[in-house]
Parts: sequence; structure tokens; C-alpha cells
Amino acid sequence: MVETSCTDGIMNGTETGVDCGGTSCAPCEEGGGEMMVTPPDFSGTYAQVDFMGRPGINTVLSIPDFKDPYNQAVPSTIAEFYQKDFENRLEGLHDVYAELLGLDPEDVNYQPNILGDILNGPDKDGFTDNIVSAEVLTTVLANDVLEVAPDLPTTYFNGGSGAPNFEGAIGFTGRTPQDDVIDVSLILLFGGGDGARFNGQEVEGVGTFPRLVSDGVAITANPTDTFPYLGSPE
Repeated sequence: MVETSCTDGIMNGTETGVDCGGTSCAPCEEGGGEMMVTPPDFSGTYAQVDFMGRPGINTVLSIPDFKDPYNQAVPSTIAEFYQKDFENRLEGLHDVYAELLGLDPEDVNYQPNILGDILNGPDKDGFTDNIVSAEVLTTVLANDVLEVAPDLPTTYFNGGSGAPNFEGAIGFTGRTPQDDVIDVSLILLFGGGDGARFNGQEVEGVGTFPRLVSDGVAITANPTDTFPYLGSPE
């Protein structure tokens, strides 16, 4: 079979006209011979499908009742209108896990997380003195826009020295291809003060906690340092 070429001015291969039709080329106009050019159709209605500045946040904290209007909102107004919905959803998820563990939902609530003074400012040091409450966290997360800090290292979250004070920790200063943003997001929502509150551990008198601080999928890609940053398949 002669190989199809859609630009050689000859009808060959599977073409049904000159450089058109068949399985490889653009369709021919009726009667054949010339390539049919179809103009783009802008008559439809287009809408924002999902905010994904911080992947996983919208998925976890949005519910059907407000997911569509949330995704169509103006970013600068999102926190104002949806922060309380996100906070209620966060507390509701903790209630669900409390019931699964046979505990009183009033006793299992969001626990201030490992961001420490990153969100509240450096006036006090560490997690203990500078609490990131559910209101503070969901105010930040409801405005699902990826922030960039040009004067700080780019990272989704770096815990610095780790628990209990997380000295030197930085977060929400951008995002790199190596950042495991789903795990970080889950840790912020469910990890509590040490980042591992719900991590499948055995708790005396309670049972086994669900593992909520990781999706169990490691970052294995080796991205390049140039756009589009795609690494070789593994």
C-alpha cells in the first residue's frame, strides 16, 4: 500500500480526495479534491470545572450542594463565601471517623496542625503557641489559589526540624514537581500537631485509627528542570 501523505498534492494511501479523507487526513468537501476547513464553534457555554490550585482540597472539602457554584466563583471572593462550609465539612469528616471508632463525635475534632507560625506570622514560635485553628486553615484552603513567595524557597510544605516545634518550616510558597501535594493536604487536614494523628496506629481502648494522612502513593517520577518538566516513564 502506498503511504498516505496529506500534503503532497496527490491522492494516495487511504485518501478519498487529494490530500483529504480516509483514515489519516482531514475530511474532504463534498465532491472531493480539496481539504475541508471547519471553523471553531464558540456557540457553546463554557464553565470552570474545578479549582485545583491545591489538588485534593476542593475534592475533599466541597460537597454537591455547593461544588458547582464554588468552582464558578471569583477567586478573590471564595474564602468570604465558602470558608464556613469548608470548616463544617472538615469537622463533619472528623465526626464520621469518631462514629466508626465508637467514640463521641464531640470528642474527636480537628486538631490544630503542623503549619505552626507559617500562617499566623512569626510573633510566637512553633505549633503550641501559634495555633492554626480550623477557621484559619479553611480560610486559607477555601481560597484555592496557589500562592508564590518570590523571596522564599519554593515548596508546598517543608516541615523544617519536624515535631514538636517545626523550626524553620515553610509552606504554601509555591509548588515543585517533586512535592507530594496530596499527602501534604491530607496531613494538614487530619494529621494534627505531629502530622500523624490518623495514621493507622493502634490506640489503647479505641482500636485502629484510619490512615488518613497519605494516599499511599509515593512520588517516583524524576522530572526534568526544564519545561514541561516531564520525566521518563518508570
